[in-house]
Amino acid sequence: MRILRHSDAPALTAAYERNREHLAPWEPVRPDEYYTQAWQAGDIASRLAATEAGSGYPLGLFCGATLVGRFNLAGIVRGPFQSAGLGYWVDAGFTGRGLASAAVKTILETARDELGLHRIEAGTLLNNIGSQKVLLKAGFEHIGVAPRYLKIAGSWQDHNLYQVILHEQ
Repeated sequence: MRILRHSDAPALTAAYERNREHLAPWEPVRPDEYYTQAWQAGDIASRLAATEAGSGYPLGLFCGATLVGRFNLAGIVRGPFQSAGLGYWVDAGFTGRGLASAAVKTILETARDELGLHRIEAGTLLNNIGSQKVLLKAGFEHIGVAPRYLKIAGSWQDHNLYQVILHEQ
């Protein structure tokens, strides 16, 4: 796992094409352009700019040259908050192997030790039991339910909300 690079646009495009159906129930409806190298290159560029500004941290999980997962710390807020949101997915062919759990634990260590963050939050659809298990295994606690939180798969959907306080780990 490492921070995404501009040169990762082809691998990221291939991963999204390969996982389009797998990710559809868990993500917003995407325009066709989203699945192009140009879109992914632009997204990587904006996320790397956010990294430079201290407000984001985009990571790719690789098996050789193949991108098999994407993890993002986004919306990093400094000052007294020192918090970020975590989002992630793992390639359909690599689920159930503990990769997300291992990656999230590593991200939490990095967030605490290198980024100096205090709190990470994450949300899952109510029926996303796999992601809930990943978060709980990594030390997140369930803090509530947000009604109609995000527009996923074309409709506003409720989400379970989780947080982990890094300095209690």
